[in-house]
Amino acid sequence: MNLAKVVLLVAALLWGAAAEARGPLRVMSFNIRYPSPDDGANRWPLRRALAVRTIADADPDVIGMQEMFREQGRDIVDALPAYSWVGAGRRGGRDDEHMGLFWRRDRLTLIRWGEFWLSDTPEVPGSISWGNLYPRMVTWGEFSRPSDGRRFIVFNTHFPYRAEDGAARAKAARLLADRIAQLSDGLPVVLTGDFNDVPDSPTYRILTTGLSDGWRAAARRSGPDGTFNGFSGAGDRRIDWVLTHGFRVGEVRTIARREGAVFPSDHWPVLADLSFQN
Repeated sequence: MNLAKVVLLVAALLWGAAAEARGPLRVMSFNIRYPSPDDGANRWPLRRALAVRTIADADPDVIGMQEMFREQGRDIVDALPAYSWVGAGRRGGRDDEHMGLFWRRDRLTLIRWGEFWLSDTPEVPGSISWGNLYPRMVTWGEFSRPSDGRRFIVFNTHFPYRAEDGAARAKAARLLADRIAQLSDGLPVVLTGDFNDVPDSPTYRILTTGLSDGWRAAARRSGPDGTFNGFSGAGDRRIDWVLTHGFRVGEVRTIARREGAVFPSDHWPVLADLSFQN
């Protein structure tokens, strides 16, 4: 083998080793359940440690967290100081539920972030339309990965929950799909959320016109199909999704974890390992 071929072979091996060292981008979608005083054995102070351990053991690079109050965000980063998060309350300001976007500062750099509301006036904090009971919103962030310079954008949301909200969910999906197209500017996209709807619903069909369902696209899947457990242990309906564009999906896991009567949340978190397509 001549010297040129040896150099090329060594370069290829080094590049492959570096790519392997970078590993996949690990994304979690997690409805953390707001700190209701009526949750009995699953009140936030009683399940907080298990929720933190669930995140720590999964070791995600980025988390789209729904239904989170600010005190929960503080508790999580106090326990896991490698993470930071951004997001505002759904009524604007710091009160009420947040669509918190968390990331590991040693693995990712936040370039820009923002939020908009799922309403006829998306730039108005706390705005409500389409018969919704509560404001619904999206927190998004563009990140770079210093290990390889790759950039991508993450959107995180929580759709209305009632059976009669189907039309509102479909309108929210159309608005979200339009904003993803406007803000992504050709970057790979991750969408995390509690969509309160099932696959093959109008909501799902709208969003998967331009995005791929990580659960269905995954090379490997584990855990229950259903993601809402209601603090009962039984997974009911797959309403928490990780949708992507510009990624190959390796493994997706629904993390069904409990310790006796205590659950991390009334939703199982969903964890996806993603590789950039190009």
